[in-house]
Amino acid sequence: MRNKLLNFNAIIFVGIVFIGLLLSPLHTYAQRSTNDINQDNTSLGANPFNTENQDGEEKQDNAKDSTKQRVRKPLESYLFNDSIRRMPNFSWHVDLYRNSVNMSTIDTLLNLFQLDYPYLRDDVGDAYLGQLGGASIPLNYIDRPEYRNFEFADAFNAYYYTPENAPQYNVKAPFTQFHYMNAGQKSKLEENFQIRHAQNISPSTGFNIDYKSRGAKGIYNWQKARDKNLSMAVSHTGKRYTVHAGYIYNAVNIRENGGLVNDYDITDTVHELPLNIPVRLHDAENRLRNHSYYLVQSYGVPLSKLTEDDFSIADNSSIFFGHAFEYHNWNKQYTDTKSKSGDFYDNWYIDPNETNDSIAERLISNRVFIQMQPWDRDGILGTLDAGFGIDNHHYYSFNPDNFLTGDFDGTTKNSYYVYGGLDGKVKKYVDWNGDIRFHPFGYRAGDLSINGKISLRAFIKGEPLTLSGSVFFESKSPGHWNENYFSNHFVWSNSFDKENETRFEVTLNVPSIGLEVGGYQSLLVDKIYYNKESLPTQSNEAVSVTGLYTKKDFTIGGFHLNHRVLLQWSTSQDVVPVPLASAFLSYYYEFNVVKNVLRMQIGIDGRYNTKYYAFGYNPAIAQFYNQREAEIGNYPMLDAFVGAKWRRMRILIKMQHANEDLFGSRDYFTVLHYPQNKRAFKFGLSWSFYD
Repeated sequence: MRNKLLNFNAIIFVGIVFIGLLLSPLHTYAQRSTNDINQDNTSLGANPFNTENQDGEEKQDNAKDSTKQRVRKPLESYLFNDSIRRMPNFSWHVDLYRNSVNMSTIDTLLNLFQLDYPYLRDDVGDAYLGQLGGASIPLNYIDRPEYRNFEFADAFNAYYYTPENAPQYNVKAPFTQFHYMNAGQKSKLEENFQIRHAQNISPSTGFNIDYKSRGAKGIYNWQKARDKNLSMAVSHTGKRYTVHAGYIYNAVNIRENGGLVNDYDITDTVHELPLNIPVRLHDAENRLRNHSYYLVQSYGVPLSKLTEDDFSIADNSSIFFGHAFEYHNWNKQYTDTKSKSGDFYDNWYIDPNETNDSIAERLISNRVFIQMQPWDRDGILGTLDAGFGIDNHHYYSFNPDNFLTGDFDGTTKNSYYVYGGLDGKVKKYVDWNGDIRFHPFGYRAGDLSINGKISLRAFIKGEPLTLSGSVFFESKSPGHWNENYFSNHFVWSNSFDKENETRFEVTLNVPSIGLEVGGYQSLLVDKIYYNKESLPTQSNEAVSVTGLYTKKDFTIGGFHLNHRVLLQWSTSQDVVPVPLASAFLSYYYEFNVVKNVLRMQIGIDGRYNTKYYAFGYNPAIAQFYNQREAEIGNYPMLDAFVGAKWRRMRILIKMQHANEDLFGSRDYFTVLHYPQNKRAFKFGLSWSFYD
């Protein structure tokens, strides 16, 4: 059955791509003269992709009579407006359910370059196990990942490529970026290597490859991590036909030491060599692998005849027909031995001497959708979306019953859902959208999610001020692994109710003065969490979580004083633990060494959160759990850095944890029994090439 399903989807995949390519051939660039390029004198402006000659100088306007022949702009996609098309390079992420994209940025700036751990770049940061490549969990409750599928990947979410965050590019010239950073001695080396290449083979068609390898050998016993992430993507954003396709590979290799045996080896004792500090596990390892393929395509049909003045169909009543396909394969393997694990685990259900737990999950998703564009794409009612999807889930893990029944094929479930959405805008003053998804039958029958958002924008002396509000409701079935799991150390069989969450958010953003203020209120009913025994448990009480967030950047001459502060309250810390206060501060002085050639920053970053019952981490299930053993926090982590940008190269010198042993306290833990790294010197560079 599995092979037939794979073959059927392969036929659909190849067939639809072939039809799409027939409908819209992928034209390559033609060599054109300066006169040919500049003969488009419509109100849409000059060709944004050809404003310079081969020497980088502005071309002269040698316009000629355009009445005989009209050359259209090269990128006619309805997905991008004129201001985006004029950019020499831009990036986006594809929406897997709707005929839409979400714009993103290409990281070439000096600002925030010093934040080399991915989970420290956003918001107020994460609690993490101390090293690059290891598990982490956001301090901000609403940022914590909750995968509907394969929840054992949650702890490494900050590193993964997914179809939702895989970058797509449109570049005027081939773009390559090389990034490398390291710290520590060779035996304890921490490395962060990244490379990406993007290239367009026509104004509408491009491809890119992004690869990252990040990790560290570790400074404590049996502490090593390596994460490898690859995204390969191709896109064609034509006038009518649009397609995004890609392949993703994620690999995580972790030596799990279980944390320190005694935290006082850090807090009350000075060890010259961290390798002398006892740890809890000595041969445990986690290996996770993920292969993903995705394809999203649509074809637009204008409902009125196009004229020579219609540059794209964004301003015409149109209907779009689309199809999306996803294939995800996840597997996780955990190993250890009794002789090297001691009494870390209470139970050894399968083998009393060694562990070799292996689980796998596969998801094949197909959906078809339709999008109506009643008038124009930027109108008060821009688009209406509707779709229908089928997900085929397959789960596999060891179970002793397999030997009795002879069935080693695992469990297969199908879920069916319908969804819809609306969005629109009123000129530049109002943006709004809403969507709904419902599972009428099959696995996850009755699941429902509703989202709505509105943004109101005013302008004071030409500067924008934006007030945004959103509402979110979700009722979802428990994950398969929440209810069914059998391994050497953990066994459970649960029957949980649906989880329900209602959340309200509001944000005020004033970019001109570097101010952002926001808040959220979330009500959780029947929340599923991992308790102090690392077992999935469902709360029998309603839990309210409240957050207030402020971001304020002060600039005084060359001095920059940037602040992010988050306050959070949970009515049940046993269910949803959050610190009362968390903060990220970055103070630096920025100046030109050589104007338009070399710019430099010298500064210090700080992270802090108040004490609370922070998470524990269980290696066997790669899950953060709600421990009640000790409160953790109230320790500032300070990093001193010097950053510079020399033309297209960024250079960084950084002293991480510069304040070690300076303030008396040595409680540098954010996860129970897992200390942060000691003071370390880092060096890194990032070089971008545009040709």
